[in-house]
Amino acid sequence: MFALLRTFSLQELLHHPWRTASALLAVVLGVALGFAVHVINASALDEFSRAVRSVQGQPDLELRAMQGALPERVYGLAAREHQQVAQAAPWLEASVQAWHARDSAPDDAKPVTLRLLGGDALQSGALAPALIPRLFTGHDRLDLFAPDAVFLNAAALQALGLNEARAAGAQLWWRLPAPASSDATTPARLVMVRIAGTVAASGPPLALMDIGAAQDLLQRWGEISRVDLLLAPDAHADRLLAQLRAAPGWPPGVLASVPGNEQQRVAQMSRAYRVNLTVLALVALFTGAFLVFSVLSLSVARRAPQFALLAVLGLTARQRLALVLAESAVLGLLGSVGGIALGLGLAALALRLLGGDLGGGYFTGVQPALQWSGAGALVFAGLGLASTLAGGWWPARAAQSLPAAATLKGLGALQTPQAGARLPLLLLAASAALAWLPPIAGMALAAYVSVGLLLLGGMAALPWLLGRLLQRLPEFARNRPLWLLAFERARRMRASASVAVGGVVASLSLAVALTIMVSSFRGSMAEWLDTALPAPAYVRAAGGMSQGDAGLRDARLVDAVRALPGVARAQPQRNASLSLASDQPAMALLVRPLQGAQAQALPWLAPPLAVPPGLIAVHISEAAAQLHGLQPGQRWSALQSAFAQGGADPPAFFIAGIWRDYVRQFGAVAMDSADYQRLTGDTRVSEIALWPAAHADLAALQARIQALAPAHGPLEWVSSQGLRERSMRIFDRSFAVTYWLQAVAIAIGLFGIAASFSAQVLARRKEFGLLSHLGLTRRQILGVVAGEGAVWSALGAIAGTVLGLGVAVILVHVVNPQSFHWTMELRLPWLRLALLALAVTAAGTLAAWLAGRAAAGRDAVLAVKEDW
Repeated sequence: MFALLRTFSLQELLHHPWRTASALLAVVLGVALGFAVHVINASALDEFSRAVRSVQGQPDLELRAMQGALPERVYGLAAREHQQVAQAAPWLEASVQAWHARDSAPDDAKPVTLRLLGGDALQSGALAPALIPRLFTGHDRLDLFAPDAVFLNAAALQALGLNEARAAGAQLWWRLPAPASSDATTPARLVMVRIAGTVAASGPPLALMDIGAAQDLLQRWGEISRVDLLLAPDAHADRLLAQLRAAPGWPPGVLASVPGNEQQRVAQMSRAYRVNLTVLALVALFTGAFLVFSVLSLSVARRAPQFALLAVLGLTARQRLALVLAESAVLGLLGSVGGIALGLGLAALALRLLGGDLGGGYFTGVQPALQWSGAGALVFAGLGLASTLAGGWWPARAAQSLPAAATLKGLGALQTPQAGARLPLLLLAASAALAWLPPIAGMALAAYVSVGLLLLGGMAALPWLLGRLLQRLPEFARNRPLWLLAFERARRMRASASVAVGGVVASLSLAVALTIMVSSFRGSMAEWLDTALPAPAYVRAAGGMSQGDAGLRDARLVDAVRALPGVARAQPQRNASLSLASDQPAMALLVRPLQGAQAQALPWLAPPLAVPPGLIAVHISEAAAQLHGLQPGQRWSALQSAFAQGGADPPAFFIAGIWRDYVRQFGAVAMDSADYQRLTGDTRVSEIALWPAAHADLAALQARIQALAPAHGPLEWVSSQGLRERSMRIFDRSFAVTYWLQAVAIAIGLFGIAASFSAQVLARRKEFGLLSHLGLTRRQILGVVAGEGAVWSALGAIAGTVLGLGVAVILVHVVNPQSFHWTMELRLPWLRLALLALAVTAAGTLAAWLAGRAAAGRDAVLAVKEDW
């Protein structure tokens, strides 16, 4: 069998390199893209987990507030439980802007945002060894508790342009966040600190100092951010939490989580993005299976007399089946090996250019190193092999059931079974049924299967569909012999036509679906930005919105901006976070003026409801509504604990409306500014929405705003147009991989149609020779061939476009809401879809014409003698 495979099958594959290369290319790219996405995300998740572990250590339990900070008494109450708590460590977290004191004056500096951790060096070592301070040589041990001593990790030193030699004793300017109340008297909130040592923690830039010194600097006396607990050997977390909640003075709104929850939350946040990318990457494998089917079907049809002769010589039906499956296995093994190698290279390139999130924004600040995944390589290599075996199964069955005697007499091709509509209809019905199922384990698994069944049903319906479409000849072809030949052959050889255009329909349908999905999302995003950015300009801390509380500014900045000449209106805005469950990612809390004459509008799905007296209105995003099972008109009791104040009655919240949000995948809550300030006493702002006066000099207004920097820190002016352009660039970056996958699908389809038509035309040399003997010129024969290519390609383009529309409906209305919890409108870019269909039709026509030139030469005339 091996010798037969080497002489009979491998020579066939090598003698038709274009056909073989088209199938191999699809398998290689499918395996490579899927494996690359797996390696990239595995590397990023591992790096993020190591960074989190190095900073947070490995406590048994972690206590945090749902919203804002914890009162300091939480640490005392937890540490008092000596029988169950072996060790407790308090932490204060903030973010500060820092720069080297010798680099520039504070007003001209370009600061680096550092994550500040205030901790107790005597308590935290056992829980977080990577945060044990390491003093520089010659420094006093009491610097561990000095009010101006800080310890930086390697990322912070690098961001500040320092090494350990230069950092020893160096001084830094720190710009501190504004305190929660507006009663602070220090205008610029600038302090100078000195670097006393380092910490081994990895991850983003980090600064560590004594927790008491941090509370003094930040003016957050009596507040902490979290408490890490190391439990006693026989302690139980549930019993400890029950005792703490029953203790006098225990505040409401305290969440308890176990180690690893943050890594799990980030993994959960990025899971839908990763799964979608992997499924889209496997599109090439799906197309590759059809191309393998096309290549081997044509190969088996061309070698039918040889298979018949082998059967007469004693090769059994099972051996013929095994022979063709061995050919497909060779393609699968070669494609998988090449795909794993290419995927590793693509992963290394993507980690360098796009980072570990592939544009998704889930692993900000993490620079992962490439990590080999042996299990992932085996899985994707197995998928590549399985796809080629699936593609080769039907051709192998055809070779197995080949009638030897009839084929040797030239009659085997006449025994093609008629295609029915029962199987395609069953597949399409199953696809429609699965599309209605809810997500499984938070993923749109049923929808993915629905897409696969829709594609299989569409491909199975091709022979029947082509027969229906070609049942009646067009009027222009009836009196034109050359067009009549082209249409008649396409109509009577539907099985051959289906094989030729099968890979094209599969790749074009997926390219059409991706085009519609991206266009729909991009158009919806552009419309959403028009509502989400109502003001012409925004004023905020220099450096953007990703600085945490380092970007917060005192409420007096709003009054200062309103007093400037050329300002018609200025409204404060605040962005915060809100955690309602320890096992779920935090939601965003947006504080906006939502009541009164100058209330800002949100992109509501429906007009908001009237709020009953005594209740506080909140507006939730689509994601928050789906994840928490909420509807307008409900009271939200889970939100009460987050804003409860000591012994006072907790506030009652009313869900007034649902709004569309394309940024925050795990939900957002919008609240009126006055309600938030009354509940928390926090008047700080993240940014100011600014409406310049009519005919105002914008350049002069920007200069006046910059002049506020000495009192309020560096500020930046951002136009809404600039924010829109930046958001769309981020969108395009997030979908960069999707664009590449779309291009790959189109390229594979065009390459496959060229290979399929070339193989079919080259197998018809005797037919062309007979036409030459009947008096047709070479130009007329090429016209017939080009006409057949045009007919088949046009029909394939129509079928692929219609099938792609069906796939797009599932992607937009099922996969997207189940994966990311937001909805969007279906938008059809007719011009791009028409260009795709025309490109496929033109490529098929050109491929058939070029193949006809090679087949309709002198060899075609001589080939007729083979039957004499």
